Amino acid sequence: MAALALVVFAGTAYGYSTLSALDDVTRSNVIGAGSGPGEQPADGAVDILLVGRDSRTDAQGNPLPQDVLDELRAGANGDDLTDTLIVLRIPNGQQEVKGFSVPRDAYVSLPGGKTKINAAFGQAKAAEAQKLRTSGETGKNKIEQDSLTAGRRATRQAVEDLTGVTIDHYAEVNLLSFYEISKAVGGVEVCLNHATSDPDSGADFEAGKQKISGGDALAFVRQRKNLPRSDLDRVRRQQVFLAALAHQVLSAGTLADPGKLSDLIAAVKKSVVLDQSWDLLDFVGRMRGVSGGGIEFATIPVLDPDYRYDPADRRKTAVRVDPAQVKAFAAELIGAPAKAAGKATVDVSNAGGVSGLASRVADTLKGKGFTPGATGNAAPQRTSVVRYPAALAAEGAAVAKELGGLSTVESADVPAGHIQVVLGKVYAGPGVSGGGSAAGTVLRADQPVTSAGDNCVD
Repeated sequence: MAALALVVFAGTAYGYSTLSALDDVTRSNVIGAGSGPGEQPADGAVDILLVGRDSRTDAQGNPLPQDVLDELRAGANGDDLTDTLIVLRIPNGQQEVKGFSVPRDAYVSLPGGKTKINAAFGQAKAAEAQKLRTSGETGKNKIEQDSLTAGRRATRQAVEDLTGVTIDHYAEVNLLSFYEISKAVGGVEVCLNHATSDPDSGADFEAGKQKISGGDALAFVRQRKNLPRSDLDRVRRQQVFLAALAHQVLSAGTLADPGKLSDLIAAVKKSVVLDQSWDLLDFVGRMRGVSGGGIEFATIPVLDPDYRYDPADRRKTAVRVDPAQVKAFAAELIGAPAKAAGKATVDVSNAGGVSGLASRVADTLKGKGFTPGATGNAAPQRTSVVRYPAALAAEGAAVAKELGGLSTVESADVPAGHIQVVLGKVYAGPGVSGGGSAAGTVLRADQPVTSAGDNCVD
């Protein structure tokens, strides 16, 4: 929401001159010391990671008073989880702003193994805190702030690895900032298809259009129980709210109202965190007029929203995604090329007898940036292997990693410029499931969410 606010600020001279008031907004070295923004596309567009953190602290890490927690309807847990992850593409011109959500329970590969993507923050934060204590650091504030930075960096890296999008800037809101910002703009109009309630989030809404702010706004975007698709519907709720917020700011006189604008800036300063490299005045100066094109949100493709990743415990479920599909989806939606793995041509042979396996694995590798080569069957063998010439050792290793950590062999018999993948009977990597398609049935939002229209949701 901080990023969206900055975009709309660019539309007025008052907004531009007032933006200097945000010089003391909380910063975190998320992108990396001295690295500046990421690898920006040739058209000058900027990719921003918007993070909603389920935190019971303010932007400086101070615990919120109990009366504030009561008003936020927040429980006692969740401080180190990221409940909302949205990648937002800000074009350099009048084009439409586009963004996509990553479900918080997306099952991904992290340094410690496969788990839900929202665990990246907490795992890295805890590891950094332990590292600092072991090294003899005793300053509570330094441990807290350094570990928070580690958590933010890990979250950014996890999103980059999954989507193939290089993040240029980072904006984080927590429960308090969401509450304050929704009130600062005078509430946001949303539309529900059906009446709904959820004691856990505090949601209690009638069907139809209604304006919400503060605790109700927070409940609207946090509800997942009693929704047809649980977390996927919560993601859509978040998209609808952000689109409506943008529409509210652009059409209801927020920018022309010094009082509302001041309240909005005060709310951002109170509890929003931005990356250290973000030059706000330069950003706004380059993005003047971009808001005229509108905003559109979508959600990454999902294979299974109720994936049981632990057969021994039916309660342990996650959202299964195919990284290759996610990268292709992101590239198509926001016009960002998926990270290229190299110029090697990859030939895939099926030695395991599973129908269509070679083609599905070839499609997976194509989504990773490799050039597809020949596919076909080979003499049966139990194990899988990746063969490559000496000049392509690094890319051969990359292919093996993408396919779940296959064995690799350097071979002079492999043609120059090619990598050979042989899939054995026990192969269990990407492409195994799905029958005749590359990754099985894909679930997507019914329609993209835009900043215009009713966008009624469940």
